[in-house]
Amino acid sequence: MADKEATVYIIDLGESMAACHSGRIESDLDWCMRYVWDKISTTVAASRKTWNVGVVGVRTDETNNPLQDDGGYDNISILQELGPVNLASLKDLQGKIKPSNTDSGDCISAIVLAVDMIEKFTKKLKYRRKIVLVTDGEAPVDGDDLDEISAKIKSCDIQLDVLGVDFDDPEFGFKEEDKSSQKRTNEKLLRSLADKCDGQFGTMAEAISFLDIPRVKPTRPYKSYDGALTLGDPELHPDAMSISVERYFKTHKAAIPPASRVFKTDRPHGEPSQDTATSTGGAMEGVEFTSDYAAVKNARTYKVNDPDAPGGKRDVEFESLAKGYEYGRTAVHISESEYNITKLETTKSFTIIGFIQRDKYEPFLNMGEAGMIVAQKFNDAAALKLSSFVHSLRELESYAVARIVTKDGKEPQLLVLAPHIDNELECLYDVPLPFAEDVRNYKFPPLDEVVTVTGKKLTEHDRLLPSNELQEVMSDYVDAMDISSWEVDEEGERTLEYAAIEDVYSVPLHRINQIVRHRAIYGRPEVPPIPPVLLKYSQPPEDLLDKSKAILEDLIETAGVKKVPDKAKGRSQKQDNKPKPLSGLDVDALLAQDNKRKTLGPDNAIPEFKQMVENSWETKDPEGAIKQIEGAVKQMGGIIRSLITDSLGDVAYDRVIEHIGVVRREMTVMEEPDFYNSFMKDLKKRLLQGELGGDRRELWWLIKGAKLGLIDSLASESSKVTPEEAAGPKYEDAYSWDEGRVKSALSSAAQLLWSSFDPAIGVLLIGSYALIA
Repeated sequence: MADKEATVYIIDLGESMAACHSGRIESDLDWCMRYVWDKISTTVAASRKTWNVGVVGVRTDETNNPLQDDGGYDNISILQELGPVNLASLKDLQGKIKPSNTDSGDCISAIVLAVDMIEKFTKKLKYRRKIVLVTDGEAPVDGDDLDEISAKIKSCDIQLDVLGVDFDDPEFGFKEEDKSSQKRTNEKLLRSLADKCDGQFGTMAEAISFLDIPRVKPTRPYKSYDGALTLGDPELHPDAMSISVERYFKTHKAAIPPASRVFKTDRPHGEPSQDTATSTGGAMEGVEFTSDYAAVKNARTYKVNDPDAPGGKRDVEFESLAKGYEYGRTAVHISESEYNITKLETTKSFTIIGFIQRDKYEPFLNMGEAGMIVAQKFNDAAALKLSSFVHSLRELESYAVARIVTKDGKEPQLLVLAPHIDNELECLYDVPLPFAEDVRNYKFPPLDEVVTVTGKKLTEHDRLLPSNELQEVMSDYVDAMDISSWEVDEEGERTLEYAAIEDVYSVPLHRINQIVRHRAIYGRPEVPPIPPVLLKYSQPPEDLLDKSKAILEDLIETAGVKKVPDKAKGRSQKQDNKPKPLSGLDVDALLAQDNKRKTLGPDNAIPEFKQMVENSWETKDPEGAIKQIEGAVKQMGGIIRSLITDSLGDVAYDRVIEHIGVVRREMTVMEEPDFYNSFMKDLKKRLLQGELGGDRRELWWLIKGAKLGLIDSLASESSKVTPEEAAGPKYEDAYSWDEGRVKSALSSAAQLLWSSFDPAIGVLLIGSYALIA
């Protein structure tokens, strides 16, 4: 059964709550309402009908409560009756929370009213009852009947929380200076009341400081298996092990709240519409909408190709669809009646199939969420058996491997079972194991040795392997960055674990919840900053970095780490702007060849072409540089055409595509696309006309498939070719039909057909000649 809650918030709306204190730029009321809105909005987001909220205002301008005729309850109003709360009631409540023009109203009387509200609402049923009082303590308080009131609160099992504006709290480290005598007296009275009924008393600053800390949603235990854990077959062997166990989730990924599509209406606020009703269908089923938004219902249609139908498609019913599996490029149909043949027939079971030494198990084999296995409730015999089994695994330092089927018809799963023993619990932890198809085996070169081409293994290498000195410095740096005990304890010593699991929160989950809650409460478009607690572990601790800074500098010096200059692109990479080597050596002078190369050799065309293009900017004449680039492209084009002409079949096609790719890339970088585009247009024309050693249309298909078409304006701003012109006809030009050739081929085929004794051979000949044409 769901937990039931009844919480009443008592808000001090006195005139003094409109003031700002302690250097704050917002009023005391707005500051305190941060806490109240956060708590109420959390209840709204939970959307649980058994969580009830009521709001009482004290020091209000009017009086509106059922006890007002008894006297002593003036200037107290019920702003929200105790009951379920939703976003609409939250918006309505926001309009009522504002400072009043009076200082009259007793907080103790408001507590009595809240007790009466809870008592009448919950009766004698099982509820978690709570009263939260928010006040600045500036109004007079009647403390004559504190003993009777505290006794009533305890008898009703109500928890009382008193939160004051700038109340003194030595544990939190806050004390207000120049406190008025009235406020000091009220603090003592309210603290006394909280102590007498075992409640909590604190300052609002501490409560607000905890708002940024994400609240982990409590979860109920979910039983994924309930049955026998067996070793052997109890039906065939009575002495086989059988333990009645229950399996629960130990880790389970918390789902991030999904967003559904809604329609933003243009209807003015407050105009009645059916859109304000509850949605009854789709992903937003059960969600209430305001007049600003309406639910969107999805509808799915299924269509198949039908040449006779309007538009070439016709609708089909979902019931007429069948399942099909892809087999190569073909769909294999399996009807619903036969679909069970694809499923493995299994029965519910949990069987141990073997054991493995703990040190032989590889942690990377964990395939998913962990579970915990405990003995069946109220079964002492099962608890004794499981305890013996757990202790045996612990003593033998072994794990068990088991096969589990959680329900009949479910797919089997392999688990590894690890023993766990502490003062409060003895159980087995399990994690899924992979099947053979789930494991990825890759081979990488070793890190501690270098294997030469001849097969020789080197354990020392100046450039590829770390020296002993570097390994020692790296070891020191790793030790200096150790965070296993970097968290500060209550005494200020670093003895606690840093980044404990319970302190590391899911950033996207809580960030989305924070933004949605903020938008629901305030409705403003701006979003709050990310709380520091969510970003705490995104970077190493600053003090730890400062501590290890000296060791890091030694590591950088020992390893010779240097910044790599940014690579210049395009025309900016001239001789004067080239990045200089860190060594200071003139590499071009050391490795210089003839920078005034005029011709390209077919055997080493690509590097010579790159060198000629790069050296073109050494001349101070821009026109001469452009002419040199144009000449390089023309020479490269001649080499490419020679490769095509001399190619035996498609032997040289890969080299041709590589050469073309180099020319295209260099001209894109040098911002000279026209040279490449002119070359490609000429090459295409020659290929399609058969001028380069016969029919080479297959090569043009390969060039298009390698995306080596014209350089358009998207690839280079200097290009005059639009993307549409660059795309052009895909492959039609490469395989266009010559009408004369087709007619001639068909004529020859017809003559062969009539001269053939076998009509079937004639038909085949017609097809062959037509295909050749």
